[in-house]
Amino acid sequence: MEFDDVVRGRRSIRGYQKKPVPKALIREILEIAMRAPTSLNTQPWNFYVVAGDVLDRIRAGNVERNLAGVPHSREFRLGPEYAGDHRKRQIEIAIQLFEAMGIERDNKEKRMDWILRGFRQFDAPVSIIITYDKSIQGSDIAPFDCGGVVNCLVNAAWNRGLGCVINSQGIMQSPVVRAEAGIPEDQVIQTCVAMGWPDDSFPANAVVSKRKSVDEAATFLGFDD
Repeated sequence: MEFDDVVRGRRSIRGYQKKPVPKALIREILEIAMRAPTSLNTQPWNFYVVAGDVLDRIRAGNVERNLAGVPHSREFRLGPEYAGDHRKRQIEIAIQLFEAMGIERDNKEKRMDWILRGFRQFDAPVSIIITYDKSIQGSDIAPFDCGGVVNCLVNAAWNRGLGCVINSQGIMQSPVVRAEAGIPEDQVIQTCVAMGWPDDSFPANAVVSKRKSVDEAATFLGFDD
């Protein structure tokens, strides 16, 4: 696809075929993604690509701890809760997804199952965990660069027929993720990306998020026109 078609067409995928993703294809996607811009070529990112039994153990541990009421232990800072327009957009996409999935507002069982899907990495066949060195923890540039490489990763995957969703729920129980993926203590776990072949019959996969217009987001200064 042309670059613009990839960016305009990509959407978050939350339902996947039970079909493995070749390791060679993931390596190809990572190679492309790692061409992302990075401050002074520092390239702070590291990737732990998990599948099979390892990913299943992460899923099980995440769900078990959440059902037991274990508080989340996300390592990358969360900051304050969103409010105003930011919170409004969060609610809008949640409503779109719940309507697509037929999840009624008062159906606690279905709502809980949807939440646990996130902690199960949306049952995707692959999860890519993104970390950076603890020696640069506290720097705003390192997570910014990691965000850039994740953006390139999901677009490179989409261009090859794969779907992704950037999924912070999957790493909120960090002791499980760290132990099962063998992530050393000198790494900060930032986020993860669920990846696989999209299941076109899964209703939420058809949801396209609403975006604000250029006029709402951009201010132009110093132009003649």
